[in-house]
Amino acid sequence: MLLRLDLQLFSGEKTEKATPHKRRETRKKGEVAKSPEVAQAVTLLFSFAFLMISGKSIIAGCLDIYRRSFQEYLQWDLSITSVQLLFNQLLWDVVKLVSPIFAVVLVAGMGANYLQVGVMFNPDSLKIKLGKLNPLQGFKRMFSLRSLVELLKSILKMVLTASIAGMMIWKQKDELLLIGQKSLWDSARFIGTLSVQIGVVVAISLVVLAAGDYFFQKFEFEKKIRMSKQDIKDEYKKMEGDPFIKGKRRAKQRELSMNRMMQEVPKADVIITNPTHYAVAIRYDLETMDAPVVIAKGKDYIALKIKEIAKQNKIMTVENRPLARSLFASVEIGESIPEEMFNSVGEILAYVYYQEGRYKGMMT
Repeated sequence: MLLRLDLQLFSGEKTEKATPHKRRETRKKGEVAKSPEVAQAVTLLFSFAFLMISGKSIIAGCLDIYRRSFQEYLQWDLSITSVQLLFNQLLWDVVKLVSPIFAVVLVAGMGANYLQVGVMFNPDSLKIKLGKLNPLQGFKRMFSLRSLVELLKSILKMVLTASIAGMMIWKQKDELLLIGQKSLWDSARFIGTLSVQIGVVVAISLVVLAAGDYFFQKFEFEKKIRMSKQDIKDEYKKMEGDPFIKGKRRAKQRELSMNRMMQEVPKADVIITNPTHYAVAIRYDLETMDAPVVIAKGKDYIALKIKEIAKQNKIMTVENRPLARSLFASVEIGESIPEEMFNSVGEILAYVYYQEGRYKGMMT
């Protein structure tokens, strides 16, 4: 057992799920879990469903074009202008008639693809790849296991479609034998209704098959992008060494640190400023602190932000240029002020407490 495990590790067997980074890179190449059968089946289903709902209006539109062609258009004088007008009118009537069908087909196809892969645009798929023109590669694809699976799926779809159509026609055999006794309109309506019903049932069956094919494609895709433990280690090392990733990580850390610091500003007792370039927030609690603590500091834009928050929270701002520069340069956030600055900071705190009517013990 140990020998088998060692061999698996040595050979780099791909037993681990793909990392998010590997999935993103694979998606950029246009490789996703997708079944073309889903879009075809859904499009077919929506098309026949639309015909079932709006079939009468489409037939009425066709009959209206037919009537006007013989009752109105044939009475026009033949000229270049009338022919152009006739062509434009017929074209517009046909567009109005078939555009809803094309809209349904387009929306169904796009919706089916969106449900599978979401929004994805892959420019690489538009590039001409001469490797696809290689006859040897073409023969390999023709006689590959995937081609055999596709052939079996096509045979299964044909058998299923023919079986469903045969059973539904067989159920209506009595009506079909009597179709010669019906009027042209009734015969056409019967054939049209039966055709649409067969189409809907066949489309539903194909949707079920397409769903199974999608889950199979997803399983195959997950298997294909699996990684070995060594692949994951190599990817981690590569990402750690990527300057762009490091820069983004540092920027995110600075942003989080800045947010935490700004949340501490309302707790300050006083803001010591430069007055425009530096701002240092000081907090002191006689009962819990041995010395005042710098809870926030910044220069330029950050200093301006600190003063804005202080103003919103009615925290006094005191200008002391040398002290502000010294505190900014020598004291980190969260640290107590050094002993040599006790007197200067103590005087400012005493002034603030006096102005605010508070009393706190002073440092000696």
